[in-house]
Formats: sequence, structure tokens, C-alpha cells
Amino acid sequence: MQNYSQDYLLDKKVKIFQPLDGYRASTDAVFLSALLSGVKPHEKILDVGSGTGAISLCLAERFKNKNISITGLEIQPELAELSNISAKENGFDFVKFINTDIAAPLPDGLQFCSFNHVISNPPYALLDMPSPNKSKATAHNFSTLSLFEWIGFCIKMLAPQGKLYLINRAEALDDILFALHKKTGNIHVIPLFSKPEQTQAKRVLISAQKDSKAPLVIHPSIVIHNDDGQYTPLSHRVLRLGEPLDL
Repeated sequence: MQNYSQDYLLDKKVKIFQPLDGYRASTDAVFLSALLSGVKPHEKILDVGSGTGAISLCLAERFKNKNISITGLEIQPELAELSNISAKENGFDFVKFINTDIAAPLPDGLQFCSFNHVISNPPYALLDMPSPNKSKATAHNFSTLSLFEWIGFCIKMLAPQGKLYLINRAEALDDILFALHKKTGNIHVIPLFSKPEQTQAKRVLISAQKDSKAPLVIHPSIVIHNDDGQYTPLSHRVLRLGEPLDL
């Protein structure tokens, strides 16, 4: 296994192991995990493209008393291995990570239409120059699937009326809505701004419900940092205290 560091999430409530030279989780993962709320006992959560496991680990900390199960799917074997180590270190025996390519047949034990919640931070780049770091390039650039196909897989994994949660570049919003069209409804969009002076959102958070006919809602923007570089009060509650985003 490559060299890795021991890091923390949610104000050191969660321990996470990540490669020193490769893909590492960002605030995107924690914000995305905050979209998911209202989880019921015994429900099943799927994390597609789980990376270092940050999203799943944050969810596990929030819902550890709900008797749920969380499964992560990750194409990079070293990241899946590190994620399983992180889950074990935190005592999350209800969380498992599987090394698989979602373009391939489903691994044994997984079925379509079987998850109550599917959450994903898809690769951002289709045409961008890949990073010279293989791990980062795999995480950031599409290879075996397009964004449309990636979202299609996520929807297939959802049970009827199940919910999907995504984060991506703001300029990908039209492609995302196209992939969600006629398959989901009750779509919520939240623009994310890094700093107050930015005139255009860099990221968007999106939730959608399979088979729903409810109309789309665009929420007020979230600004992550103040002018002084510190987290805004909302960002602090999400990134440090682990509070959910209330839609």
C-alpha cells in the first residue's frame, strides 16, 4: 500500500486515512454528506465513487445509532482498502467499501433498485487535461463512463422513491438535469460559492427523488468562507459540527 496520512473530519470526530500522494477528500465531500437527512432505521445508503470514504464516514458518524448500512463503490483498490481501514478504525462495522468499476457487472450481493439513498461526487472533468498523478486523474476525469451514464447508474441503484445526492461543477448543471429528466423529480439545487466576492458559483449541490413529479427548487447560495478566509457560520456548522443542510 502506498504511503498514507491519518487525518480527521468533523472536528476530529472521524478518523480518515488518505494517500500522501494521490486523491484526497475536500470540503466537497463533507458538504455533500450534509445534504442527506431524515434517514430511517435499517435504510441502505450507497456511495458511488467513494474515493477515500469521506462521505460515507461522515454519514456513518451522523447516523451510527440508526442501524443502517453504508456501501461504497470505488474503482481504485488502494483507496477502497484505505477506506475499509478507516471504517474499522472508527468502529463503523456497518460500513464497507468494494473495489469495483461501476461500468462492469454488479459485484455479488448488490442489486439494482435496492438502496434508499445514493450519494456521489462524480469525476468533474470530461475533456480537461488529466493530472499527471494517476490517482487524481482517475478520481477527477471520466474514463469508462460519462457523467450521463454515471448518474444513470446511480438512479438504477435507487429503490422506488429513493433519493439521489450529487455535487459537481456548476457548469455541469445542464448535463445533470438532462440526466435526471423524466427519471426523478423533487430536484433541489444549491449553488456553492467559495468566497463572498465570487460572481459565479463554482459548485452545485443537487438532490433528486426517483419517480417523483414534484417541481424543481433552487435554494439560496451557500458561501463557504468569509472575506477573512474563515468559515462562515453555516459552513462551520456543516464542516466542523457535522450538522445537516436543512432543505
